[in-house]
Amino acid sequence: MKIVKAKVIPYVPLTDADVEKAIARGRKLKRLYANASNVRYQDDCISIGFSDGSRVMLPVAGLPEFEGFSAQDFQQLEVGFGGKALCCEAKDLDVSITGLIATSQPLMDLATSLVASRNGRKRSAAKSAAARANGKKGGRPRKEVVEPGDSTDV
Repeated sequence: MKIVKAKVIPYVPLTDADVEKAIARGRKLKRLYANASNVRYQDDCISIGFSDGSRVMLPVAGLPEFEGFSAQDFQQLEVGFGGKALCCEAKDLDVSITGLIATSQPLMDLATSLVASRNGRKRSAAKSAAARANGKKGGRPRKEVVEPGDSTDV
């Protein structure tokens, strides 16, 4: 059996500069991740508003979490867990907003497309090296066009 001794970390007092740095980091993260700020129920849809002003509407018909909900229950929905979940205390329900959005295939397809587009624009050292290597070979090879009537089969 291997014995591991705990490291003694010296006490370092928290300074005002450390606090300001943590607050700045928190503000930056708040801008990166849109948190839900409000929820409404209208036209058989749950409308979730986010801190950046955007809004998503999800039909409740396909969501098993809301089976048996009355109009009054929907009016009691609140945003909880720091804007990450919808909560209804009367029904003892806490459901992830990310999970609700993930149940919508069109929204997931849109998200996939956006992520692919953003990732395609990223630059990296490996991508640059591959582009230079292809350039030394004369660039991207041209596609061979097969003329109608030409037979390449032997």
